[in-house]
Amino acid sequence: MRSYLTAVPYHHEVVPVTGVLLVNLGTPQAPTPTAIRHYLAEFLSDPRVTEMPRWLWWLILHGIILRVRPARVARNYQKIWTPHGSPLLTISLAQATALQQQIDRHFASPFKVVLAMRYGQPSIAAGLEQLRQANAQQIIILPLYPQYSSATTGSVFDACADVLKQWRWLPELRFITHYPDQTAYIAALTTQIKNHWHTHGQAEQLLFSFHGLPKRFFLSGDPYYCECQKTARLVADQLHLSEKSWQVVFQSRFGREEWLQPYIDNTLKTLAQSGIRRVDVVCPGFATDCLETLEEINHTYRNLFLQAGGAEFHYIPALNDQPEHIQALLELVIQHTQGWQTSPLTTLQQEAELRAQRMANDPHYSQ
Repeated sequence: MRSYLTAVPYHHEVVPVTGVLLVNLGTPQAPTPTAIRHYLAEFLSDPRVTEMPRWLWWLILHGIILRVRPARVARNYQKIWTPHGSPLLTISLAQATALQQQIDRHFASPFKVVLAMRYGQPSIAAGLEQLRQANAQQIIILPLYPQYSSATTGSVFDACADVLKQWRWLPELRFITHYPDQTAYIAALTTQIKNHWHTHGQAEQLLFSFHGLPKRFFLSGDPYYCECQKTARLVADQLHLSEKSWQVVFQSRFGREEWLQPYIDNTLKTLAQSGIRRVDVVCPGFATDCLETLEEINHTYRNLFLQAGGAEFHYIPALNDQPEHIQALLELVIQHTQGWQTSPLTTLQQEAELRAQRMANDPHYSQ
């Protein structure tokens, strides 16, 4: 029987590293209907994202959604696309570079940070292969989803497992499932909001907007709703906000079934009609600015609030590659490498050389 394990030559003289796989959601390669159709087909085919009978969902996806939705989504992407490409990809690359720099300053042992996308490119398979080629014998998988959901973090685990089950030599693994109350993350969000208020003043209402999920996910035990509430509450406490001056809302609902509430669109209309003149919106669940923040929040919902009678709408940008955010990610890496043997580079080089010499002198395995 032929083995399904992938065959990769191993070189004993290669110095081992600790790998960090930084995973974001993903993005189409271009703001065109064709590219978006390909991206949506991968995204919406994930059984973690749409928990429907596969045959029924296949008919809906390929018979309706992928015929209608790509052209509309392409127009939205065209509003935010930059000369450098997708904002989510360019910012994510900057985050990975900044994290690598901070790790190199903190650790004496060699680390390699690789960016991967759950959907699209660079793929998780390609990212893990980069780490394998770098001889990563310890790997931290860090999904950029502070609040856990089966549809996001759970899906990253599935994709990583699908790749790793084909490896002969499995590295030691640490999988970071969530960090909704991490002190450094809460501090970074608080600083981001304070900095915005220092420049633009403070609104009457601060909305913490999170990506929505079907309500049945919550009823089935998904902790996402509770973790969103916790993040918002901790930040509001740091900002010393009164209970009436902030609230949690959910965006991006799709389809006819009930999703997590309150919905942001209904909330914005109610606030404007009740006399609230200005709202500020921050999106703590998005580690990187993307279509859902730059277009949905800052264009679609801005216009909705203003047309409903509001006077000012401020979107507070995601943490992106802000130093405080990179520090929070670094602290996650430090926390999750506890107990791992990490030696200085010179020691690892000496060990690799001795290992290679022993193999070269072994009559059974020398070539």
